[in-house]
Amino acid sequence: MALTVYTVLQTAMTRSKTVAAGRKRHGATEPAAPRRAGAAGWSTSRAARVTILRAQALEELPWLVHGFSTRPGGSSLLDGARVLNLGPTEWDTSEAVEANRTAFLEALGNRHARRACPPWRGGLVRLRQQHTDVIHRVDTAPGGALRGDALLTRSPELLLAVQTADCVPILLADRRRRAVAAVHAGWRGTLARIAQKTLGRMKMEFDTRAEDVVAAFGPAIGGCCYEVGPEVAQAFAAQFAEAREWFEGPFERLVGGEDPAPFPWLSLTPPGHDAPAPRVRLDLRAANRRQLEAAGVPPQQIISSALCTACRTDLLFSHRRERGRTGRLMAVIGISV
Repeated sequence: MALTVYTVLQTAMTRSKTVAAGRKRHGATEPAAPRRAGAAGWSTSRAARVTILRAQALEELPWLVHGFSTRPGGSSLLDGARVLNLGPTEWDTSEAVEANRTAFLEALGNRHARRACPPWRGGLVRLRQQHTDVIHRVDTAPGGALRGDALLTRSPELLLAVQTADCVPILLADRRRRAVAAVHAGWRGTLARIAQKTLGRMKMEFDTRAEDVVAAFGPAIGGCCYEVGPEVAQAFAAQFAEAREWFEGPFERLVGGEDPAPFPWLSLTPPGHDAPAPRVRLDLRAANRRQLEAAGVPPQQIISSALCTACRTDLLFSHRRERGRTGRLMAVIGISV
């Protein structure tokens, strides 16, 4: 079973252009991968039943370690299947989650065994994510999870981590200053410009230049599946002049506040039975990509996975598609010695 899923994931990577074209037909915008990263721009590796997804543009940096987890394998049991759940949930045990994290880190270590020492010897730095724009610089491992949604460091031996189950995991690497960051971007974080602010914090803390940054967006819910209501469309329209580019559906109608049924008595609609408000689909990856481009990151240095968490629950976790009963993926990045 694990080998079959691994083969499917490899096929998904090599066919990312086809997937991207399908996404575009359904309203999603999938940015092109850098030419130097190959046709798909992504690779997979497998160790001890754990399959890890990597951005080839980050793999080219010999001093950097990173990876995006996937669903198969692991010690957690969800609906009769063994899964690699890396975050606390009501249905899983803390022992299983800890075993999964150990397996994930060992898989990363196996890939980079020839390096001087594992980059996570100083600790796995995690967040208690709250859909904010709170960013933490870490130089040593903290005593526990920090409250916020982005981490950055220049310290070797620390492994920065964010967890997702639909939101966008973003990894940033400054090739000149050897600084890294991990960002969790849901719609609230995207609205608050968390990716752009993290880059700004890197500039302030490490003298990072946007043109030296490589960014990788991991698997997330795509514009094909992410429906949102008028309040989200209106919030984005108020913050971004180009917001219309990231939505598919009656965006202007929702933003304009037009009542879908201004005279319900004409249709004899009984109280409490009004038609649901129209909805639109939001492409979070496109919105975050635009923010980084506006901050000066070259478009060819921003690579985005074509995998939609809601479409591919065989490979990934999706809070929305699975109605909350799901696990957590993890994206990590660190500096090797």
